Amino acid sequence: MTDKVIHGTALLIVDMQVDFVTGSLAVPGATVLLDPINEIIDLPFAYRVASKDFHPPGHISFASTHGKQPFDNTTIYPPEDLVRRTGGDVEKIKERGLGQTLWPDHCVQGTPGVEFIPGLKVDGKFDIVLKGTHLGVECYSAFKDPWHLLPTDLEDNLHRHNVKEVYLVGVAGDFCVKATAIDAAKAGFNTFVVTDGVRSVFEGGKEYEEMKAMGVEIIDLVELKRRMQVA
Repeated sequence: MTDKVIHGTALLIVDMQVDFVTGSLAVPGATVLLDPINEIIDLPFAYRVASKDFHPPGHISFASTHGKQPFDNTTIYPPEDLVRRTGGDVEKIKERGLGQTLWPDHCVQGTPGVEFIPGLKVDGKFDIVLKGTHLGVECYSAFKDPWHLLPTDLEDNLHRHNVKEVYLVGVAGDFCVKATAIDAAKAGFNTFVVTDGVRSVFEGGKEYEEMKAMGVEIIDLVELKRRMQVA
């Protein structure tokens, strides 16, 4: 890792955790990401941050919580206590339901699956963002949940470090990477997803088209190195 940095740039590693790579919710092909992501980590970013799913037992996204099978679907609603706390209208909670894919239990606080994968060069130079920490709130994006009840400190930290460009890698491309990239673009950051460092749960999806439609640029490692002036 060089001492030289490209000012205004940030690397955001999304959810490169044991359960998403080799564990209970392993993303197909994610095991090949370690080397390219470590290579990307060594590029001269001014700021580095990594997100973690950090769920309590019995989280709303777990199929076991609902007595259903993994990959079944259900509808979830914002928790009444959070709606009240944020000044929302509890009478309209049922109007704010969202479709939810249910997952195997994963990234549970205090379990090995919540840790970053062995060998990932996430060190003290990285800030860590925890998401999905509330029992009743799913949170794909590292910025905020879909109801905007529990924003993380990611956006504030990016501004505090004078970040203009955010480069994303990690898993899963069709869920947490996509949601985080779109929120980064909405927040006004020039946002790039580096395909060499991303894998998705489902093949043949339209996540890259959806991200591009929201202003996210899709690039490869060669282009990233060119932009970081190390090609």
